[in-house]
Amino acid sequence: MSRISRQPYSGNRRKLVFGFDIGTTFSGISYSILDPGEIPTIRSVTKYPGQSNSGGDSKVPSIICYDSDDSVCEVGEEAYQACESGEADLNGWTEVKWFKLHLRPTNTSASRIAAKDIPPLPTNMTVVDVLADFMAYLYRCGLDFIRDTHHAGDQILKSVDGQIEFVFGHPNGWEGSQQEKMRQAAVLAGLIPNTSSGRSRLQFVTEGEASLHYCVNNGFSSGLIKTGASVMIVDCGGGTIDLSSFAFKEVNPISVEEIAPVGCRLQGAVFVSNRAEAYLLEKLRGSGFDTPQDVRKMVKFFDQTIKKRFKGTQKTALLQFGGTRDNAPDYGINRGAVKLTGAEIVRLFEPSLEAILGAIEEQRRTTHRNVQDILMVGGFAANDWLFQSLRESLKLLGFNLSRPDGFTNKAVADGAMSFYLDHFVSARVARATYGSYITWNFDPKDLEHVRRFHSKYTDVDGVDRLPGGFCSIVKKGTSIAEQREFRSSFSRVAKNVRDLRINSCQVTVYRGTNHDTQWSDVEPDKFESLGIVSADLSGLLPSLSRQTSPTGSTYFKAEFDIILFFGRTELQAFIAWIEKGQEKRYALLIISINIPFTYEPYLRYDLGESELKPPSCMIIQFDVSDSSLVESEMYLQGF
Repeated sequence: MSRISRQPYSGNRRKLVFGFDIGTTFSGISYSILDPGEIPTIRSVTKYPGQSNSGGDSKVPSIICYDSDDSVCEVGEEAYQACESGEADLNGWTEVKWFKLHLRPTNTSASRIAAKDIPPLPTNMTVVDVLADFMAYLYRCGLDFIRDTHHAGDQILKSVDGQIEFVFGHPNGWEGSQQEKMRQAAVLAGLIPNTSSGRSRLQFVTEGEASLHYCVNNGFSSGLIKTGASVMIVDCGGGTIDLSSFAFKEVNPISVEEIAPVGCRLQGAVFVSNRAEAYLLEKLRGSGFDTPQDVRKMVKFFDQTIKKRFKGTQKTALLQFGGTRDNAPDYGINRGAVKLTGAEIVRLFEPSLEAILGAIEEQRRTTHRNVQDILMVGGFAANDWLFQSLRESLKLLGFNLSRPDGFTNKAVADGAMSFYLDHFVSARVARATYGSYITWNFDPKDLEHVRRFHSKYTDVDGVDRLPGGFCSIVKKGTSIAEQREFRSSFSRVAKNVRDLRINSCQVTVYRGTNHDTQWSDVEPDKFESLGIVSADLSGLLPSLSRQTSPTGSTYFKAEFDIILFFGRTELQAFIAWIEKGQEKRYALLIISINIPFTYEPYLRYDLGESELKPPSCMIIQFDVSDSSLVESEMYLQGF
């Protein structure tokens, strides 16, 4: 039962919204049917094809079976059963699991996992292809559940046809590149059309923020929901550990602000299984039972029993994999079972425990509030050894750790729906620094400038400048309200006014720790190009007057602003300029598709040049010259 008193839906027509939690090992769907004048409620899909229990389940395995032609054979519970029974092997099907992890960012500390540790995709398929197949399956399950369980379910679905909206949860460490691939998959799956209005029907929310919404509705004690109170959410899932810290600004109505950059670690439950497999292969080497087939059986038994139930009090545990004639006493194998000591099992869990503790400590260092209360949610949070070990360690650090009552494995799907309906979070924290490459006016008194003297050049306006600079527009740790814009002023100079017609600016993110970084050559691996935002300044050119440099050469100068607007969870970028006394905005966004930029188009901070475009890119064009945010928005990367 939700503790939140929602207002009746104020729209003038019925709406259906799905919340998707596509997890590494299990996935779930929540939804809400919004009828005008009625108070929205959040429901869960609790029945999927192949589930035998009469009451159903709110989760379904994230597994797909493909045949040799890359056609889908089975999905979800039916795919799991096909693999368990041997049907998949008999038919030559390929089991695809953990596919979500193929979307992981490769440039953050959250991604210190080797590609070999993640099961491969089919040779001729991309992660977008596989995601699309799984999204299409979830969508069908959601529609079928509504059709079968609601009175006049068919009529409900007909009334919202072509207008269904979606909210996808994703790990805290994912950004625009991952969001864009998920959006492409949604289009490919037929959830939304590839139009501006269609793409706007899909929103994203981090798993940390979704969990916060779930806990406000279901998991917080009344003492936590009070003005000024702060809390950390640790979502322990199958693949990722997601951490977010929040403070309550108001309680009536509830308004929450993020108080630290979100954290993410790839140390979820599946990596305990990975370590178990690697350990058993080594432990049993030479035993005659060290084949991949035998070890997989052991790990499967481990996943189904010990990983869920281990409390740390057991002295030994048995992994059943064979028959009574399977024995190797020197290796701890007796009657088809291998013995593991409690200490051996603990070693399999410890890296995840250490990763969570390290991430919590990082959250504490970066927040400006005294956070003492931590809520642990997610499927991996159900493991008692992990919870109790964390609780004991965190108690020494002054934290109070608790687990909400109820089915916290529904936290992301239900929380995604609450994000849509309740929208508690009004401000978030930038987890990186955003800006643009620039050229600096050369300053002979600045040692950093002198160090780069060899790259100095004289521009067309007669000013000596240095390339390779970086100007931050939004700094890491900045609190970002949803309607707040961030802008910085730049300019371009050119000998010919026609060369100023197309103005292209590269939006860049810096992921290092220097709060005031100014040079891209200091930590080049910490900079990443997010995209290009371009504007046609044709209407401005007639007002530009010819100027004369100190050396007597003539040039033209165009002044403009780069504007970053973060909205809810996705970054938008604009170029703005003054034309005939009015601000104009225009954007041509180019999002790189897995191809790194191989050029460096530098702007001048009060200077600028370059209209280069990267190869093999997707181009989305929006005209927002009326200075309003139109329905069609460009998406760079979330923060």
